[in-house]
Amino acid sequence: MLIAGNWKMFKGPAEAAAFSRELRQVALPDDVDVVVCPPYVSLEPTVQALADTDIGVFAQNCHWEREGAFTGEVSAPMLREVGVYGTLVAHSERRDWCGETDETAAARVRTALAEGLHVIVCVGETLAEREAGQTDAVLRRQVGVLEHDDNLVIAYEPVWAIGTGRTATPEIAQQAHETIKSLLDLPVLYGGSVKPDNARELLAQPAVDGALVGGASLDVESFAAICRAGSLT
Repeated sequence: MLIAGNWKMFKGPAEAAAFSRELRQVALPDDVDVVVCPPYVSLEPTVQALADTDIGVFAQNCHWEREGAFTGEVSAPMLREVGVYGTLVAHSERRDWCGETDETAAARVRTALAEGLHVIVCVGETLAEREAGQTDAVLRRQVGVLEHDDNLVIAYEPVWAIGTGRTATPEIAQQAHETIKSLLDLPVLYGGSVKPDNARELLAQPAVDGALVGGASLDVESFAAICRAGSLT
Protein backbone atom coordinates (compact mmCIF):
# COMPACT_ATOMS: atom_id res chain seq x y z
CA MET A 1 0.00 0.00 0.00
CA LEU A 2 1.38 3.39 -1.05
CA ILE A 3 0.02 6.75 0.12
CA ALA A 4 1.45 9.78 -1.70
CA GLY A 5 0.69 13.37 -0.72
CA ASN A 6 0.78 15.90 -3.58
CA TRP A 7 1.23 19.37 -2.10
CA LYS A 8 0.72 21.08 -5.48
CA MET A 9 1.62 24.81 -5.29
CA PHE A 10 1.50 24.97 -1.49
CA LYS A 11 4.19 25.03 1.22
CA GLY A 12 7.30 27.07 0.54
CA PRO A 13 10.64 25.94 2.00
CA ALA A 14 10.05 27.07 5.60
CA GLU A 15 6.51 25.70 5.82
CA ALA A 16 7.51 22.45 4.10
CA ALA A 17 10.34 21.90 6.56
CA ALA A 18 8.10 22.60 9.56
CA PHE A 19 5.40 20.26 8.21
CA SER A 20 7.97 17.53 7.62
CA ARG A 21 9.41 17.84 11.12
CA GLU A 22 5.90 17.46 12.51
CA LEU A 23 5.12 14.52 10.22
CA ARG A 24 8.22 12.61 11.26
CA GLN A 25 6.95 12.67 14.86
CA VAL A 26 3.71 10.92 13.90
CA ALA A 27 3.46 7.15 14.23
CA LEU A 28 2.76 5.93 10.70
CA PRO A 29 1.92 2.27 9.95
CA ASP A 30 4.87 0.06 9.03
CA ASP A 31 2.95 -1.70 6.25
CA VAL A 32 2.21 1.52 4.33
CA ASP A 33 4.77 3.28 2.14
CA VAL A 34 4.46 7.06 2.51
CA VAL A 35 5.58 9.71 0.02
CA VAL A 36 5.26 13.51 -0.08
CA CYS A 37 5.54 15.63 -3.24
CA PRO A 38 6.54 19.25 -2.48
CA PRO A 39 7.04 22.07 -5.01
CA TYR A 40 10.54 22.29 -6.51
CA VAL A 41 11.72 25.05 -4.15
CA SER A 42 10.75 22.96 -1.13
CA LEU A 43 12.33 19.67 -2.17
CA GLU A 44 15.71 20.09 -0.51
CA PRO A 45 14.41 21.29 2.90
CA THR A 46 11.85 18.48 2.86
CA VAL A 47 14.53 15.90 2.07
CA GLN A 48 16.65 17.26 4.92
CA ALA A 49 13.76 17.35 7.40
CA LEU A 50 12.76 13.76 6.58
CA ALA A 51 16.28 12.35 6.56
CA ASP A 52 16.62 8.99 8.36
CA THR A 53 12.90 8.26 8.05
CA ASP A 54 11.03 5.88 5.73
CA ILE A 55 9.07 8.76 4.16
CA GLY A 56 10.03 9.28 0.53
CA VAL A 57 10.23 12.66 -1.21
CA PHE A 58 9.05 12.95 -4.82
CA ALA A 59 9.07 15.92 -7.18
CA GLN A 60 5.87 16.96 -8.96
CA ASN A 61 7.34 16.81 -12.47
CA CYS A 62 10.57 15.97 -14.33
CA HIS A 63 11.79 16.89 -17.81
CA TRP A 64 12.57 14.25 -20.45
CA GLU A 65 16.07 15.61 -21.15
CA ARG A 66 19.03 15.37 -18.77
CA GLU A 67 20.06 18.97 -19.51
CA GLY A 68 19.66 21.65 -22.17
CA ALA A 69 17.92 24.86 -23.17
CA PHE A 70 14.65 24.22 -21.34
CA THR A 71 14.04 27.33 -19.27
CA GLY A 72 11.94 26.70 -16.19
CA GLU A 73 12.33 22.91 -16.30
CA VAL A 74 14.14 20.56 -13.91
CA SER A 75 15.92 17.34 -14.87
CA ALA A 76 16.13 13.93 -13.23
CA PRO A 77 19.86 14.27 -12.40
CA MET A 78 19.11 17.58 -10.65
CA LEU A 79 16.43 15.87 -8.58
CA ARG A 80 18.75 13.02 -7.72
CA GLU A 81 21.41 15.51 -6.60
CA VAL A 82 19.13 17.03 -3.95
CA GLY A 83 18.16 13.58 -2.67
CA VAL A 84 14.78 13.17 -4.30
CA TYR A 85 13.55 9.56 -4.48
CA GLY A 86 11.05 9.85 -7.34
CA THR A 87 8.65 12.07 -9.25
CA LEU A 88 5.07 12.49 -10.31
CA VAL A 89 4.47 12.69 -14.04
CA ALA A 90 1.47 13.90 -16.08
CA HIS A 91 -0.81 15.00 -13.27
CA SER A 92 -4.16 16.09 -14.75
CA GLU A 93 -3.34 19.71 -13.94
CA ARG A 94 -0.17 19.38 -16.04
CA ARG A 95 -2.17 17.87 -18.88
CA ASP A 96 -4.83 20.58 -18.61
CA TRP A 97 -2.72 23.71 -18.01
CA CYS A 98 0.76 22.91 -19.31
CA GLY A 99 0.19 21.07 -22.57
CA GLU A 100 1.20 17.63 -21.32
CA THR A 101 0.41 14.91 -23.86
CA ASP A 102 0.52 11.13 -23.72
CA GLU A 103 3.77 11.24 -25.69
CA THR A 104 5.54 13.81 -23.49
CA ALA A 105 4.31 11.96 -20.40
CA ALA A 106 5.84 8.73 -21.70
CA ALA A 107 9.11 10.54 -22.48
CA ARG A 108 9.28 11.94 -18.94
CA VAL A 109 8.58 8.52 -17.48
CA ARG A 110 11.30 6.81 -19.54
CA THR A 111 13.96 9.36 -18.62
CA ALA A 112 13.11 9.47 -14.92
CA LEU A 113 13.19 5.68 -14.67
CA ALA A 114 16.45 5.49 -16.63
CA GLU A 115 18.00 7.98 -14.21
CA GLY A 116 17.05 5.82 -11.23
CA LEU A 117 13.96 7.66 -10.00
CA HIS A 118 10.71 6.00 -9.01
CA VAL A 119 7.72 7.37 -10.93
CA ILE A 120 4.01 7.82 -10.29
CA VAL A 121 2.35 8.55 -13.64
CA CYS A 122 -1.20 9.90 -13.65
CA VAL A 123 -4.04 8.89 -15.97
CA GLY A 124 -7.76 9.59 -15.96
CA GLU A 125 -10.75 10.86 -17.89
CA THR A 126 -12.55 14.22 -17.86
CA LEU A 127 -16.22 14.55 -16.96
CA ALA A 128 -17.12 15.03 -20.64
CA GLU A 129 -15.22 11.87 -21.56
CA ARG A 130 -16.93 9.85 -18.83
CA GLU A 131 -20.40 11.11 -19.79
CA ALA A 132 -19.64 10.22 -23.42
CA GLY A 133 -18.76 6.66 -22.41
CA GLN A 134 -15.09 7.13 -23.33
CA THR A 135 -13.45 6.23 -20.01
CA ASP A 136 -12.17 2.86 -21.22
CA ALA A 137 -10.80 4.33 -24.47
CA VAL A 138 -9.06 7.19 -22.64
CA LEU A 139 -7.38 4.85 -20.16
CA ARG A 140 -6.29 2.51 -22.94
CA ARG A 141 -4.77 5.45 -24.85
CA GLN A 142 -2.97 6.92 -21.84
CA VAL A 143 -1.68 3.60 -20.49
CA GLY A 144 -0.85 2.29 -23.95
CA VAL A 145 2.20 4.56 -24.30
CA LEU A 146 3.76 3.19 -21.09
CA GLU A 147 5.95 0.15 -20.54
CA HIS A 148 6.30 -2.09 -17.52
CA ASP A 149 8.95 -1.15 -14.98
CA ASP A 150 9.29 -2.28 -11.38
CA ASN A 151 9.79 1.35 -10.29
CA LEU A 152 6.64 2.62 -12.04
CA VAL A 153 3.27 3.15 -10.35
CA ILE A 154 0.11 4.38 -12.06
CA ALA A 155 -2.33 6.78 -10.38
CA TYR A 156 -5.92 6.77 -11.65
CA GLU A 157 -7.29 10.25 -11.06
CA PRO A 158 -10.64 10.95 -12.70
CA VAL A 159 -10.29 14.62 -13.63
CA TRP A 160 -13.88 15.33 -12.58
CA ALA A 161 -12.93 14.36 -9.02
CA ILE A 162 -9.78 16.48 -8.67
CA GLY A 163 -10.33 19.32 -6.22
CA THR A 164 -14.09 19.22 -6.80
CA GLY A 165 -15.16 17.40 -3.67
CA ARG A 166 -16.64 14.72 -5.92
CA THR A 167 -15.16 11.27 -5.46
CA ALA A 168 -15.48 8.21 -7.62
CA THR A 169 -17.52 5.53 -5.92
CA PRO A 170 -15.52 2.50 -4.78
CA GLU A 171 -17.17 0.59 -7.63
CA ILE A 172 -16.07 3.15 -10.25
CA ALA A 173 -12.54 3.15 -8.85
CA GLN A 174 -12.40 -0.64 -8.83
CA GLN A 175 -13.60 -0.89 -12.43
CA ALA A 176 -11.09 1.70 -13.69
CA HIS A 177 -8.25 0.06 -11.79
CA GLU A 178 -9.15 -3.33 -13.23
CA THR A 179 -9.01 -1.85 -16.73
CA ILE A 180 -5.58 -0.32 -16.10
CA LYS A 181 -4.21 -3.52 -14.58
CA SER A 182 -5.45 -5.50 -17.60
CA LEU A 183 -3.23 -3.27 -19.75
CA LEU A 184 -0.18 -3.07 -17.51
CA ASP A 185 0.44 -5.22 -14.44
CA LEU A 186 1.53 -2.48 -12.06
CA PRO A 187 0.32 -1.01 -8.75
CA VAL A 188 -2.48 1.51 -9.26
CA LEU A 189 -3.30 4.33 -6.82
CA TYR A 190 -6.61 6.16 -6.66
CA GLY A 191 -6.51 9.97 -6.70
CA GLY A 192 -9.46 12.33 -6.55
CA SER A 193 -10.74 14.05 -3.39
CA VAL A 194 -9.40 11.33 -1.09
CA LYS A 195 -10.15 12.26 2.52
CA PRO A 196 -9.98 10.53 5.90
CA ASP A 197 -13.71 9.81 5.80
CA ASN A 198 -13.69 8.00 2.44
CA ALA A 199 -10.15 6.59 2.34
CA ARG A 200 -10.84 3.29 4.05
CA GLU A 201 -13.67 2.30 1.71
CA LEU A 202 -11.71 3.27 -1.41
CA LEU A 203 -8.51 1.57 -0.26
CA ALA A 204 -10.41 -1.62 0.58
CA GLN A 205 -11.13 -2.26 -3.10
CA PRO A 206 -9.09 -5.25 -4.34
CA ALA A 207 -7.55 -3.43 -7.32
CA VAL A 208 -6.69 -0.24 -5.38
CA ASP A 209 -3.08 -0.29 -4.19
CA GLY A 210 -2.98 3.09 -2.48
CA ALA A 211 -3.89 6.74 -2.90
CA LEU A 212 -2.57 9.94 -4.43
CA VAL A 213 -3.84 12.55 -1.98
CA GLY A 214 -4.19 16.26 -2.78
CA GLY A 215 -5.69 18.79 -0.37
CA ALA A 216 -6.02 16.32 2.49
CA SER A 217 -2.24 15.82 2.48
CA LEU A 218 -1.62 19.44 3.49
CA ASP A 219 -2.62 18.78 7.11
CA VAL A 220 -0.51 16.37 9.16
CA GLU A 221 -3.38 14.73 11.05
CA SER A 222 -5.53 14.40 7.93
CA PHE A 223 -2.70 12.85 5.95
CA ALA A 224 -1.74 10.52 8.81
CA ALA A 225 -5.35 9.37 9.11
CA ILE A 226 -5.37 8.37 5.44
CA CYS A 227 -2.09 6.51 5.91
CA ARG A 228 -3.60 4.64 8.84
CA ALA A 229 -6.67 3.82 6.74
CA GLY A 230 -4.34 2.14 4.26
CA SER A 231 -3.05 -0.11 7.03
CA LEU A 232 -6.55 -1.27 7.97
CA THR A 233 -7.45 -2.63 4.54
